[in-house]
Amino acid sequence: MEGMTLTTFALVRHGQTDWNAERRLQGVTDIPLNETGRAQARDAVGALSAYEWDTIVSSPLGRAAETADIIAEGLGLTVARRVPELIERSFGPAEGLQAGPELEALRIPGGFKGAESDEDAAARGLAALEELAQEFAGKRVLVVSHGTLIRLTLSNAIGRTLDSVHNAVLNLARHHVVDGWQVEYYNGELLTADVEN
Repeated sequence: MEGMTLTTFALVRHGQTDWNAERRLQGVTDIPLNETGRAQARDAVGALSAYEWDTIVSSPLGRAAETADIIAEGLGLTVARRVPELIERSFGPAEGLQAGPELEALRIPGGFKGAESDEDAAARGLAALEELAQEFAGKRVLVVSHGTLIRLTLSNAIGRTLDSVHNAVLNLARHHVVDGWQVEYYNGELLTADVEN
């Protein structure tokens, strides 16, 4: 194994859905893209075309799969496969709810009652990315997934708490066999390095 292998990932959250617009928790509920979401996916092609991508994979949920298909078409590529481990974190009984007393009643440390925990979702997302980093070592991999999963996974990978992920915007991370993970762009902007304590 070549010790200097650097694998580049674009981690893109799907385009908008009606539930996003209504600020409802989606989780594993399979809500389709709306027209805004499709336009966002088409718009994402511009930023992504600045790089050459070797492969595209996505979550199997419709909103991510369709976003990936639109982006792939714009880049002249095809989606290699759907990766079940890239599915959104399950919010259990909180899915479909908006902020308010009903949602607050389900909140527990690390997530919601009957839902996948922050920790489990982050570990699952990171394991999926590390498998892709092995499979596509040294290549550029475009991953279309979900906001909470991307946020928890990257926060876990670099050991700092990141903000919410915007729809269909570039998040660029690199995986190095020795040095681990580094996030270069987050929500389309350069992520400044944390000040060492």
